Amino acid sequence: MEKEGWEKESWEREAVQLLQDLIGIRTVNGKDGEKPAAEYICQYLNSRGVEAFVQDIGEGRGNVIALIQGAHEGKGMIWNGHLDTVDYGSLESWDRPPWTPVMENGCLFGRGASDMKSGLAAMVYVLGKLGETGQKPGTTIQFLGTCDEERGGTGARAIISGGYMMEGSVLLIGEPTGCTVGIGQKGCIWLELEVKGKTSHGAYPEEGCNAVSCAYEAAECLGNWIRLHDHPVLGRATAQITEIQGGIQPNMTPDLCTVLMDIRTVPGLTCESILSRLETIFQDISRKYGGIPGLVPRIKNHRISIEADKASLGVATLVKSMEAAGIPEAYSGISYFTDASILAEGREGLTTLLFGPGSADMAHKPNECVRIPDYLRAIGALTNMAAVRIEDESNN
Repeated sequence: MEKEGWEKESWEREAVQLLQDLIGIRTVNGKDGEKPAAEYICQYLNSRGVEAFVQDIGEGRGNVIALIQGAHEGKGMIWNGHLDTVDYGSLESWDRPPWTPVMENGCLFGRGASDMKSGLAAMVYVLGKLGETGQKPGTTIQFLGTCDEERGGTGARAIISGGYMMEGSVLLIGEPTGCTVGIGQKGCIWLELEVKGKTSHGAYPEEGCNAVSCAYEAAECLGNWIRLHDHPVLGRATAQITEIQGGIQPNMTPDLCTVLMDIRTVPGLTCESILSRLETIFQDISRKYGGIPGLVPRIKNHRISIEADKASLGVATLVKSMEAAGIPEAYSGISYFTDASILAEGREGLTTLLFGPGSADMAHKPNECVRIPDYLRAIGALTNMAAVRIEDESNN
């Protein structure tokens, strides 16, 4: 039987084995701790001469942090990939066991194959090769393998609070972009509105103030305003009610309602501007009901939006590195948040990019897979990028 093309070179076999090993380590967020994956990567890099360690953050969770000094001084690059995956969902929807990597027709199947163990493995493999050969990258590269990206971002926050993240010119996130240059990601706000009205007999609603109606009206008005904001790469901002609680009994006007909104922002639409607009909207609603309703807004989650300038040196370097690996220039953006929203926050001059071999269309779905040719091309692009000396953007 003829071997598939990806099996022809020993380095390719080694790279695919690394990815298979990582998929085989179960790291479902909320079920499995990520520390075993962090320890595996740490041992893999250490054995190849790369300085790496595991940051233990308790409860079976951990980050892996590595550093390779560059041939030239400068702020360097930070490469980030997350260790965790989402749950499998209904196992009946899978054609193969999701926790076991399976190769079929040039694709590797398994939970995390696209999101984002292929991007993670590509980074680890390139860094391991640099350590093994003793070759210095063009500029210093720090690798951050983070836990809990799929939920609260505990790993990224622990890196920041621990002071482990170095200063850099470029932050490269290995999210699935289909080997395109991800130059933007939407931000995320989970906004809770607690509205207090006035109860009354259900037969006399005019004597009360319906908290459910007020909360719904406020959320819908705010959502309509948010959806007016557009971005050339990311498209429109979105907002929807994802949870609502309220009501006492069928014949009583509800005096309390809590609404949770999922808001996905684009650059230019800030948390501050959203709260300001909400205040204006609720003032109008309050006047309508004689000043009775009260509002308590709470931010349950806040991730900033990210945008990279196409003219930046970081983007140009990635594009050239891709083209040298046979990947055409193409750009994309994503609607979900990543650890970039934590790692890049407040860091002026840091160009944040997304690049990985997986497909966003496969993320969080049954029969998740990655095309091996894309994975190998991504390794080629990252190898090329590692060789480049990236100057501080402020010096150009």
